[in-house]
Amino acid sequence: MKKIIILTGLCFCFLINTCLAQDITYQHRASAGEITFAWTVDGGSLHVQLTAKTTGWVGIGFNPSEDMKDANFILGYVKKGKVKIRDDYGSGLRNHAKDTSVGGRDNFSNASGKEENGTTQIEFTIPLNSGDSKDRVINPAADTIVLLAYGAGRDSFISRHKYHAVLSVNLTTGKFKEVKHH
Repeated sequence: MKKIIILTGLCFCFLINTCLAQDITYQHRASAGEITFAWTVDGGSLHVQLTAKTTGWVGIGFNPSEDMKDANFILGYVKKGKVKIRDDYGSGLRNHAKDTSVGGRDNFSNASGKEENGTTQIEFTIPLNSGDSKDRVINPAADTIVLLAYGAGRDSFISRHKYHAVLSVNLTTGKFKEVKHH
């Protein structure tokens, strides 16, 4: 009986710590148009929250070499209360492909999301240095080029964006400037 009580107590503590660990308070926010990127750098991880005025997908890309090429993208949408998130690679100037289809790996965790009152919000965590050949290292102290986009009302990873913007962001200080938007 004593072992059962101890095991139950340990399981309860583990569950509380797991729930608390995923309750992130975001230290910084950057907005462009009707999309907001909130984030916290935590050791070797970047916790991200994307929110946009859409019932379609929202997405973010990090450090392209040119336009969309070579960027690490994370896209997501919420359908029937369930979040769908995908890790993509900027395979060309104007396109991207699922990491796993071009030799990379999915490198996100803690995926969650919701869709309420015409707004979609997703949250996830990515490593700053995944070791994946399809992801560039993110240096939080340097300026990072961030691509923000959202689609118009369609829960699909292949629908074109309705809006996109390019920001230069210092992930440590929170300072950002909009480079361009459409």
